[in-house]
Amino acid sequence: MSKRKASESGALTPDGRYIVVRGRLWRATNSQLSRDEAEALVKMLMEARRAKGIAMRANDAHAREVARQAVDEAKRRLGERGHVWWEDGSPDYNRHMVKNTPYAAWYETLKTSTG
Repeated sequence: MSKRKASESGALTPDGRYIVVRGRLWRATNSQLSRDEAEALVKMLMEARRAKGIAMRANDAHAREVARQAVDEAKRRLGERGHVWWEDGSPDYNRHMVKNTPYAAWYETLKTSTG
């Protein structure tokens, strides 16, 4: 997977573990996945999200739950949910505000360099 362009929103942390969206860290896709595996999992995720939307519009609770579970499975396999994909014992800052994490100084440099 390619690295995101450094900008205030959507920036990939220097270690590749998180993206920043509106000042919050979200776990990035496991960088150790092969390109083909990551692409297949993203395709699976998008299909599950489409199925969830269809189920919600149809007011089909069972289909919505099946699709929700498929979304969760894809995100876990991508490394965006569940156990962290890195193995160095570093804590998980998923969903934390970046200003309250060790990434705060790095993030401030992005904010000042992008305007």
